[in-house]
Amino acid sequence: MERFINLFFKTLELLIVVSLVAMVFMVFGNVVLRFTMNSGILISEEMSRYCFIWLTYIGAMVAMREKGHLGVDTLVKHLPMLGKKFCLLLSELLMLWCNLVFFWGTWQMHELQVTNVSPVAGISMIWIYGIGYVVSVVMAIINLNMLWKLLTGRLAEEDLVMVVEAEGLPQTPESGPAGVRQ
Repeated sequence: MERFINLFFKTLELLIVVSLVAMVFMVFGNVVLRFTMNSGILISEEMSRYCFIWLTYIGAMVAMREKGHLGVDTLVKHLPMLGKKFCLLLSELLMLWCNLVFFWGTWQMHELQVTNVSPVAGISMIWIYGIGYVVSVVMAIINLNMLWKLLTGRLAEEDLVMVVEAEGLPQTPESGPAGVRQ
């Protein structure tokens, strides 16, 4: 199962790279065409925008798995073990609720997006905004997995604080997290 999950997230990382490369080629190609031939490719503007939407959501899924989202641990890291567990439980439940609301909102807009087509490419907008289904389900699974680990006692104390320190910043004994003097 772990192998499948790793393969899934490696595929998402590949999609991020493909989206970035496609965006660069489409936008740069349009700039060159407008500068040299006084014309452009209309579909490239629309498709680069859609690539950006998918890139953002796919990146959010990858960042959530890697615990790369921004967070503040000023209070939580000073709490006792029970307080850290409560804060993690509360935050995971709130994120799970947000994912359920996101899924429900995508579901509510589904019929409208299926019948709505993009102006230039002519594709159904559900191909653009349907990413809400994928993101909400994947993130909800990550939340449920974390809740399961928390409730079954499979998390160490350092896993209860969800903030990962900034990379590349010096940390000395007299400085706190991310090299900030205390």
